[in-house]
Amino acid sequence: MEEDRTRKAAQKRRSPKCDGEMKDEAIRIAMAAALGVVAAGGNLLGGYFVVRRDWPRKFLHYFLSLGAGYMLAVAFAEIIPESVSLGGREAFLWVLAGFFLIHLFEHTIAPHFHFGEETHDGEVAHHHARRTAILGLAIHTFFDGVAIAAGFLVSSWLGWVIFVAVFLHKLPEGFTVASLVLASGKGKASAIWAAAALGIATLVGVALTSLLQGQLRYALPLAGGVTVYVAATDLLPEVNRHPSWRTAVLVFTGVVILLIMKHLLHG
Repeated sequence: MEEDRTRKAAQKRRSPKCDGEMKDEAIRIAMAAALGVVAAGGNLLGGYFVVRRDWPRKFLHYFLSLGAGYMLAVAFAEIIPESVSLGGREAFLWVLAGFFLIHLFEHTIAPHFHFGEETHDGEVAHHHARRTAILGLAIHTFFDGVAIAAGFLVSSWLGWVIFVAVFLHKLPEGFTVASLVLASGKGKASAIWAAAALGIATLVGVALTSLLQGQLRYALPLAGGVTVYVAATDLLPEVNRHPSWRTAVLVFTGVVILLIMKHLLHG
C-alpha cells in the first residue's frame, strides 16, 4: 500500500511537467501548420505576379540572392548541427541522401529548369515536360514543409529560422512554375493552379512530418540536404547567371542576417 501511494504521488508530481511539455509541443505543431499555410501562400503569390506580369524581374533576382545565402547559413549553422545532436554522425549520411535525392529527381524525372522566368517555350511545350517539371518543383516544396515541421518539432527557434529560409524562395518557386505553365501554352488559370499545387505539396510535407514525429532524426537531416541542394545548385547558379555587386552583397547579407539573429536571439 505504501508503495502504491508513493508511486501515485510521483505520478502526480510528474504530470504537470508532462502536460506542459505536451502543450508546448502542440503549440509548436500548430505554429508549423500555420506557417506552412503562409509558405504555401508564397507560392501562390509568386504565380500571381507572373500572371499579372507586374513583378519587376530584378526583385526576383534579389530574392534569389538573399535566399541562397540565408538558406546555406541555416543549413550549415543550424539544421545540420541539430541533426547531428539528434542522430549522431549517421545524420551526415541522411544529409547526403537528401542532397542527392533532389539531384536524382531533377536530372532523371524532371527536365532542366531554372528559377526564374521560362522563356524557352519549345523546351516545355510538350505536356509531359510540363508535368515532370511541376513534379520536380513539387518535390522541392514537399521538403519545404518537412523542413518547417521538423524544425518546430526540435525548437521554436529552429522552426522560425527554417520558415524564413523557406519563405525567401517560395515566391521564386511560384514564379517559376507559373512561368513554365504559361510558356507551355496553357492559360493563366492553369498557371495559378500549378502554383497552388506547390503550396499543397508544402502542406503535405508539414502534415506528414508532424504525424511521423518518431522519424525526426531522419526527417531533419534529409531536409538539411535538400536545403543545401536548393541553395547551392538551384539558386546560386541562377544568381550567377546575371552577376552584379548587388547580388553578391545580398548573398553575403543572407548569411550575416542569420548570424546576427543567432547572436541576438539565440546566443
